[in-house]
Amino acid sequence: MKMVEVAVIGTGWCGGIRALTLSQSSLVDRLHICEIRPERLAEVKEMTGAATATLDYQDIVNNPAIEVVYISTTPETTHYPIARDCLRAGKHVLLEKPIALELAEADDLINIAKQNNVKFTIGYSQRFNPKIAYAKKKITDGTLGQVVSVMVSRHLSRSLGKKIAGRVKLSPAAMESTHDLDFVFWLLAPAKPVRIYSQGAYGYMQPLNGSYDCMWSIVTMDNGVVVTIGGGWNLPPSYPNYCQTWIEITGVDGSLMLDDTARDHWLNTVEGGQQFAMSTMPGEHVDHVFAGQMGPETMHFLECCLRDKPPMVDPMHARMVMETYSAADLSAERHEPVGLPLSNSALAELAELQAALR
Repeated sequence: MKMVEVAVIGTGWCGGIRALTLSQSSLVDRLHICEIRPERLAEVKEMTGAATATLDYQDIVNNPAIEVVYISTTPETTHYPIARDCLRAGKHVLLEKPIALELAEADDLINIAKQNNVKFTIGYSQRFNPKIAYAKKKITDGTLGQVVSVMVSRHLSRSLGKKIAGRVKLSPAAMESTHDLDFVFWLLAPAKPVRIYSQGAYGYMQPLNGSYDCMWSIVTMDNGVVVTIGGGWNLPPSYPNYCQTWIEITGVDGSLMLDDTARDHWLNTVEGGQQFAMSTMPGEHVDHVFAGQMGPETMHFLECCLRDKPPMVDPMHARMVMETYSAADLSAERHEPVGLPLSNSALAELAELQAALR
């Protein structure tokens, strides 16, 4: 059986999940980890039995034995330089979303991966949600007939929203609806977005980082399908879960409603009150199984590298998602629809908007 040396750079919440998942796989010969917080580095090293643990990601880049790297770093400004260095070193890379903060950076990463003939993908784990996979099956096998519309409503808890919005000045469209844009475009492929109209509403998050509490976007696809996606991160503190999602897909021959609000796991204790267990988007380890999407996604990429198969998320698809949520930000600022792909004048205006936010 072929085995491989693997590294995880950034072992916080998501990186910790990936590191633990990899440590339990018989496909991993040696696991290497990198983390800038010494106490967390020591914790994950003990938890996973990692062969090496370093504070400097260049130790991963410069180790020729490491073939596959998972990059789970924050803040998101670190994604581009670390991914660039790993790809240049000839390593296969799974990078958490977003692929980059600027389209030119995304293009650079994609080109480096092609030049070095290495696999490069983005962590859009919702494709590994069985409910989303079922939707893909029912569209592909023709059960719903011609798709007419798709609606996704996703909202996060205020505590999680504060954590995300506090570390980077990106909108709910860029940080949360990005997952929904990804899987909806995947469901509707080969259709592509041609226009988006977005609006945002301010509230609790505005004094924290100037972010909208929620954004709603209407995307028109080139085959006429209308997609409506709403995302926010301000469920009240008393709400007993981290993330809730409702999905509606209508076609000429049927409709499909998906309840992903995690209300089917209801824990109520004297100390903790009501909780919807296993309600995070990444999921979590539950003893011998993984409840959620990130564990299977982690192993999928490793197996693709070992078997020389294309990973499920093509980086060009991730770039299309990035261009769409960037257009959503521009649309919300302009209060008018924005065409896709972005024109040169729209790209210039977007650059000014991003510079102002930074």
